[in-house]
Amino acid sequence: MEKILVFAAHPDDELLGLGGTIRRLVNEGKEVRAIILAEGLTSRNDKRTDTADDELKELQIDARNAAKIVGYTSVDFCNFPDNRMDSIDLLDVIKTVSRFVEKYEPDTIFTHHYGDLNIDHRITCEAVLTACRPVGVYNVKRIYAFETPSSTEWNFKYTQPFCPNVFFDITNTIESKIQGMSCYKTESTQSPHPRSAESLRALGQFRGSNVGFGMAEAFELLREVK
Repeated sequence: MEKILVFAAHPDDELLGLGGTIRRLVNEGKEVRAIILAEGLTSRNDKRTDTADDELKELQIDARNAAKIVGYTSVDFCNFPDNRMDSIDLLDVIKTVSRFVEKYEPDTIFTHHYGDLNIDHRITCEAVLTACRPVGVYNVKRIYAFETPSSTEWNFKYTQPFCPNVFFDITNTIESKIQGMSCYKTESTQSPHPRSAESLRALGQFRGSNVGFGMAEAFELLREVK
């Protein structure tokens, strides 16, 4: 069985960028697991400690409920500080990523795009690429970067634009992504926000039109080993 690992910075990122693709891959018999590095929510208050533990627990429950809909076998939470991962030694993040790569031995990894506006996304991508450098026991065959609505397209510096070169047809699985996102009570948004159901469908239709599908999710292939 092909093993796939998704490294996401925050709860809901594991759906926003690739929820339809995950549902499709699981339907095809692949095992997919998610690793969520940062806790979420705590950046919305002045102090990290202002967010109640119960709120974080509820967010993790939402993530697990969403995971059931799109088909993740498991979700692991690492609880790095939300939108403050630049306050953590990068080596600590890399070692955390390495432990999960060693534990689950994925053939394929999906992670954030390295040019995202969100600092946690950029650190997650860097940690994944570093942890998966070709040394020692080497299992990872391919690494994809996904786009995250409300982060990838909001980096107006355009120093590292998202340039997709791989597209997955999600015409039959887009609604699983939308349904999964609806599990996130604290992350719900209304149109025209990029994370709203209407905008996610519009993005899927746009990416589908890029390659002749009804709906698609787009990725940038960062590395592939044949």
